[in-house]
Amino acid sequence: MADSTRDDSDLLRACSRGDEQALGSLYDRYGKLAYGVALRVLRDAALAEDAVHDAFLNVWRHAGTFDRSRGQASTWILTLVHRRAVDLVRRQQRFNALPAELKTAAPVTAASSMDDDVARRVAVQAALRTLSSEERDVLDLAYWSGLTQAQIATALEIPLGTVKSRTFSALSKLRDALRDPTYLTAASC
Repeated sequence: MADSTRDDSDLLRACSRGDEQALGSLYDRYGKLAYGVALRVLRDAALAEDAVHDAFLNVWRHAGTFDRSRGQASTWILTLVHRRAVDLVRRQQRFNALPAELKTAAPVTAASSMDDDVARRVAVQAALRTLSSEERDVLDLAYWSGLTQAQIATALEIPLGTVKSRTFSALSKLRDALRDPTYLTAASC
């Protein structure tokens, strides 16, 4: 059966079995529309392309999770695109909210002293020790295991809102601790 006559659900099932042509057919059907959705959210052509690319990678990786009883495949695909675009907007907003000195921080060079590196490491470790074990668990799963907040909620058997609160609280504590020059000098002593 030619991919042009197959329905979207069949193509997603084929993707879940590793059929690259099926993914290509889905992209041919929805790529332009997906780009339009991403561009409306992001207002940046390069970022819109990135959002579509990332979303179709998710389609490829998670095609087996599509549930036909919950809606149309096209809606599922475009929702993935929209979510990725919104994630990119939020990431940009978080970056814009950073203090200027963090945005333009000079890269670490070979000329930087080992003492500075050690002091920085000690300060970060001290800041991490100020977190509760629950906050550390959430950050560990997010940053070291690469889990999403929804996956963390499932893994820890806690509500998603609790994961979000703990993440926000932990990152706020770390940011505040690492901004405080007295804390940084005390941690390195």
